[in-house]
Amino acid sequence: MPSEFFHDTRVWVFDLDNTLYPPEMQLFDQIEQRMITYVMNILKLDASQANDLRKLYWARYGTTLAGLMAVHDIDPEPYLVDVHDIDFTVLHPDPDLRAHIADLPGRRIVYTNGSAPYARRVISARGLEGLFDAVYGVEDAGYRPKPEADAFARIFAQDGLDPTGAAMFEDDPRNLAVPHALGMRTVHVAPDPIDAAHIHHHTTDLTAFLARLTK
Repeated sequence: MPSEFFHDTRVWVFDLDNTLYPPEMQLFDQIEQRMITYVMNILKLDASQANDLRKLYWARYGTTLAGLMAVHDIDPEPYLVDVHDIDFTVLHPDPDLRAHIADLPGRRIVYTNGSAPYARRVISARGLEGLFDAVYGVEDAGYRPKPEADAFARIFAQDGLDPTGAAMFEDDPRNLAVPHALGMRTVHVAPDPIDAAHIHHHTTDLTAFLARLTK
């Protein structure tokens, strides 16, 4: 049972997008569209070319931003402000999720490849304010993204986190490989399961999964 597997977990690390809210709310779809527009404008590409480049950089570098920084030396701060200028009203509070996160023993943190200010807005829109001991964005990792080992090392060092007593919840399976290697429990939160050695558990419903841990 999952509850037994997590009995000594004392730090709970949550990704943000499509993890603390379900993908059907389509918040990240807005961000992807703004990424395409941003790439179109700075590189003078059409929409199809910009989208292809966005996907290429995501696959090769971990995030579109990391690719834009590596290949085109863009300033990350204006990019992060622009792509996160979206409509948050598609999100709604989830009292059950809040209750089950609140019941988790130990520290609870959010770690996202988005920015920390954006993460706080999502947390607020989901009615999860006051639950998390820390919120880390890509800027806190020196703009290095998950799944890079260096990104995790920077965030975990800042937090003082001991991975062997921690769990990671994440929708992108790539981003669970390093946590697994560090000794963390790993939970893939997504509609479709991935058969991979670095994923301990899969769930389509974070709220229901946490309910099994905290009942």
